[in-house]
Amino acid sequence: MEKGILIVFEGIDGGGKTSQAERLLETLVEKGFDAVYFREPSDSRWGRIIREKAVQNDSLTPDEELDLFQKDRRENVEKNLKPALASRRVVILDRYYFSTMAYQGAKGLDPGLIRETNESFALPPDLVFILDVDPGEGLKRTEGRKQRDLLFEREDYLAKVRDIFQGLQGDEFFHLDALRPMEDVGEDISRIALDFLEFFITGG
Repeated sequence: MEKGILIVFEGIDGGGKTSQAERLLETLVEKGFDAVYFREPSDSRWGRIIREKAVQNDSLTPDEELDLFQKDRRENVEKNLKPALASRRVVILDRYYFSTMAYQGAKGLDPGLIRETNESFALPPDLVFILDVDPGEGLKRTEGRKQRDLLFEREDYLAKVRDIFQGLQGDEFFHLDALRPMEDVGEDISRIALDFLEFFITGG
């Protein structure tokens, strides 16, 4: 490949993003692709602050959240994404700036402005899988977690987040029903990703 490929997983919690991202990574490696996995928030100091604050209800204002996520993303882009893509790797990313648009947008900030700001420094994705799940079902699926993410896990709020995700449209976006069996969703993701990579490698 002449350049790397960036594949992003998005959606509210409970849709299986991380599991599907890890599954796709395994599939691509088995197929011989040089693939790597990253997540946001990252392991930067900004990402650690976000995770620490997330277990405290209303510990940050929407503007403070936005600032932390964008600082973390800038570091992730420079430290992880750019080098991997420059090395022509397939990068699988668990959450990106679309999550910032959705989560902070649902708290009253302007999703369009968030997108514009992030796209001034963030690398554009080639594929975006949005795993859609009803907020109530998503919360049920996350009940077993040791630490609840109190900043973001409220059903009425997640309904607004979901609406913003559902409004994202374009050739790079694939909206998938995550209430289906995980195996079926994973097969769809693998097929779409492998078809895209074959098209990209062969030039169509």
